[in-house]
Amino acid sequence: MSEEVRKQRILIVDDAPENIRILAQALKSEYKTTFATTGEQAIKFAMSEEPPDLILLDIMMPEMDGYEVCLRLKAEHKTKNIPVIFITAMNQEEDETKGLDIGAVDYITKPFSMAIVKARVRTHLELKRHRDILENLSSLDGLTAIPNRRRFDEVLQTEWRHCIRESSPLSLVMIDIDYFKNFNDTRGHQAGDDCLKRVAKALANSVKRPMDVVARYGGEEFAAILPKTDRDGSVFVAETMRDNIESLNISHPNSPVSDYVTISLGSATVFPEHRLIPDILVKAADDALFQAKREGRNCVRGIDFN
Repeated sequence: MSEEVRKQRILIVDDAPENIRILAQALKSEYKTTFATTGEQAIKFAMSEEPPDLILLDIMMPEMDGYEVCLRLKAEHKTKNIPVIFITAMNQEEDETKGLDIGAVDYITKPFSMAIVKARVRTHLELKRHRDILENLSSLDGLTAIPNRRRFDEVLQTEWRHCIRESSPLSLVMIDIDYFKNFNDTRGHQAGDDCLKRVAKALANSVKRPMDVVARYGGEEFAAILPKTDRDGSVFVAETMRDNIESLNISHPNSPVSDYVTISLGSATVFPEHRLIPDILVKAADDALFQAKREGRNCVRGIDFN
């Protein structure tokens, strides 16, 4: 992994290019910096596939001021935990109080000392790193080390809202290991755990985009959330998963389907709307999975109900 990839990301938001240049020049050796000159740009960057780890935010900007930007970031699940530091010429106590009350972690007044800026940036990024570690641990399945059901539910809700805003499709693939009870009965629970680990890893490696999430849904069932993916794309991913699991060649002597471990998959796609809820997508994918099992297993069945 390169040094650039390991760097934490800072978003600098200011309508004055000179202020951006000064801050970026001072921080770029330690961090990956990007910038926005309007509130709308800042929110777009924060909601992107590679969100910043920290935001340095000016308050006095045209159209949308820093207070409004901060409020909107804190209202979104995906961005609410990104630390925001206000850097502003507004130096009254009530200004600072307002900034902290709406969710900023710090408040630096102009003209600022670069040494102070660096020290506070370093402190808040270190705190965020520790929070991220704890959050990741609580979101991972203990056996397979992929996202757990709790994380699945969070991501589905978040991506549902994003797809509503962008009028884009959202796909879900439900996955079940064929005759896994037979596998455990024949080969034992230790072999069953090893099988789950290998299947989880192969499923996770079947998706390539950072936005795609493969989670352990429960027992021998898994799920893949595929934002901005239509029916054909979802079925393609599902077929890739099916092939990758079969290629593991995990012996399954007590399977009516194959000599090796196989999976059945159900894919569903919808254009989310405010009048709908994510549960309908889960039910549709479950129905498609049931159809795959009913029609012989080790296959993919997909539906599109928009």
